[in-house]
Amino acid sequence: MRLGATDQPGESLARALFKGIWGGREREITQQAEVLLAKFKLDTKRDDYAASLSGGQRKLLEMARALMVRPRLVMLDEPMAGVNPALTQSLLDHIKNLKSEGMTVLFVEHDMHMVRHIADWVVVMAEGKVVAEGPPDIVMKDQAVIDAYLGAHHDVDLGDSTGYDRLEEELAHDKESVLGTEREGVLGRGVSEVGGAHAAPTTQTDEETK
Repeated sequence: MRLGATDQPGESLARALFKGIWGGREREITQQAEVLLAKFKLDTKRDDYAASLSGGQRKLLEMARALMVRPRLVMLDEPMAGVNPALTQSLLDHIKNLKSEGMTVLFVEHDMHMVRHIADWVVVMAEGKVVAEGPPDIVMKDQAVIDAYLGAHHDVDLGDSTGYDRLEEELAHDKESVLGTEREGVLGRGVSEVGGAHAAPTTQTDEETK
């Protein structure tokens, strides 16, 4: 953490011999590091090696170390990758706090739901080309973005009791859907069985009827 700070007179070989020159600045840096560790809830890990931390804790440590230079712009590369849900929320909160403190945050992220919640401006790229740019609410409705990342039925909530009914209805009007045709295979039966609203049709032989 302390190595990330700027303006350290003790880094000069000539000045390093005289603690009176750099001692005061080192105390300031140490205090700044302690404040950031507490802010990111890593103060209990201050004496641990970074390699012993979990993936999520390392993400928090990286962000805290970046703040040691008091930046105006923070760049993050997939900050949510490999992080458990609890720490994901913590990272989201910290990124929002950076924005509220006047910093600009530029990040690369594939989690479109997370992007929607914290980004003010989104640039979407596919195959090395920019396919859409603008506020997240508008970008998420762009057909090129839907095709590349979200899927045609991304706004259907399958956790809702009516979600499968709505999905079936949308698929019925989707020209590219095989639902309701002889090519639907297990797809149509799977949607019906999981949704519970429409049981798959069955046939009975004369013997079974008797």
